[in-house]
Amino acid sequence: MRSYPSLRFSLRLTAGAVLCATLSTAQAQTQPPAINSSQDDQHALAITIYNENLALVKDQRQIHLPSGTSTLALGDVSARIRPETALLRHLQQADALRVLEQNFDFDLLTPQKLLDKSMGRSVRVLRTNPATGADTTETATVLSTQDGLVLQYADQRIENSLPANARVVFADVPSTLRSRPTLSMLVNMQANNRATNQAYTPHTPQDVELSYLTSGLGWKADYVVELSPDTHASGPQLNLSGWVTLTNTSGTSYRNARLQLVAGDVNQVAPPERQLRTLAMAATTAKVADGVREESLFEYHLYSLQRPTTLENNQTKQVALLSASGVPARKVLLLQGQDYYYLDGVVGNAGASNTNLGERFKVSAWLEFDNTERAQLGLPLPKGVVRVYQRDAAGSAQFLGEDRIDHTPAQQTVRLRLGNAFDVTADKKQTDFKKLPANAAGSKYRYSYESAYELVLKNAKKEAVTVTVQEPVPGDWQIIHSNLPSTKGNAHTATWSVTVPAQGQATLSYRVVVRM
Repeated sequence: MRSYPSLRFSLRLTAGAVLCATLSTAQAQTQPPAINSSQDDQHALAITIYNENLALVKDQRQIHLPSGTSTLALGDVSARIRPETALLRHLQQADALRVLEQNFDFDLLTPQKLLDKSMGRSVRVLRTNPATGADTTETATVLSTQDGLVLQYADQRIENSLPANARVVFADVPSTLRSRPTLSMLVNMQANNRATNQAYTPHTPQDVELSYLTSGLGWKADYVVELSPDTHASGPQLNLSGWVTLTNTSGTSYRNARLQLVAGDVNQVAPPERQLRTLAMAATTAKVADGVREESLFEYHLYSLQRPTTLENNQTKQVALLSASGVPARKVLLLQGQDYYYLDGVVGNAGASNTNLGERFKVSAWLEFDNTERAQLGLPLPKGVVRVYQRDAAGSAQFLGEDRIDHTPAQQTVRLRLGNAFDVTADKKQTDFKKLPANAAGSKYRYSYESAYELVLKNAKKEAVTVTVQEPVPGDWQIIHSNLPSTKGNAHTATWSVTVPAQGQATLSYRVVVRM
């Protein structure tokens, strides 16, 4: 029988090609189709931002999903997403879409990462002749990228740097690197929805919503107060403006997003563990800024911007929040003492440590106003910094000071410490101190002290002022003598209201017994 070796070789080659093609086809069929989605697929975006570096993102997209199992890569998500909070749902057919697995790919493509992922792989080194402009190419293997680049060329030489006129050319991008943060999901789309008896149409884009919690989005409130001169018969008045400062460091941008802000302390199970502090709510006819709606939400307050806004990555944006005018205010001069010197003496006691008594004390200046509708306010005020200004005789606004407030519901008083008084000073000294005899057996007190003090307040102003003196007294205490009436502010505070005449002085003297 005649032999046809060429034919046999051709048949074997053809059979092998068919087998390889069959295996490749089978392998391709076992791999689920991949669908990539970006911001271009978004048709609605809503963000709720909380005070504690936390935000809820609700990202609605229109995506062509094939029937059965597929891999869905959702790009342009936050780089600081909490993947365990991600939830993908079909907006029309809730039961039609199931998520089988999900992965968050945050290893982003950078020149250094591209080199790191090429360890042990071949790359091309392209050199350009500076004289002729001609390029020459060599193949090299990446040996190391630690503290510099180490390459081994085809002729076995090893170099640890690239010439100035050379660059590395890569064949491809490793599949583990992403150009932007991506949430990958293995999903299954049912051909028919049994619950609604709706048939699946693969050529129609599916409306899905991805919601997740993320850090990197935050907001804070900032307030500007313009204080009027003290010319009103009822005292000074102020105008208040509130601003929202939005910050985006999440690693992605949010275009035309519906924005909502939650004011309150929301508990999160994360280290360090934070305790839930509730924010009391009160009904109010608050005058928030145009384009902002305020409402109660559980034990918090929710502010909704009525127009979409764009938050670019690494951007800070300010939005008007609220305003009020003609709010009655009060200026308070406050002198606060210390509790420790009621247990020691500077007279008749050589070892005493209270040497600060006898020095000049600072009188702090405060501004107070009531957050009530009656006072032209009555707004739930998110926590933030309040900056106070007042116009001088020439009409220029001058900065008076700033203070931070906590979340303040309506019907509360706002107190701002602006600084220390210049023209009002205080000198305090201890005039007597003695340790009393031990108490009788069975008494709950072990020590008893009696001390006396003299406080001289001086006023260099051309008008009289009133200084509130607050003395924190430890233990069980009793004022046994005072030249001015006192009140007990709380269990550990004695309070006096001292009027100091214009360009004059006033003296407060008192004696107190402390039992410990």
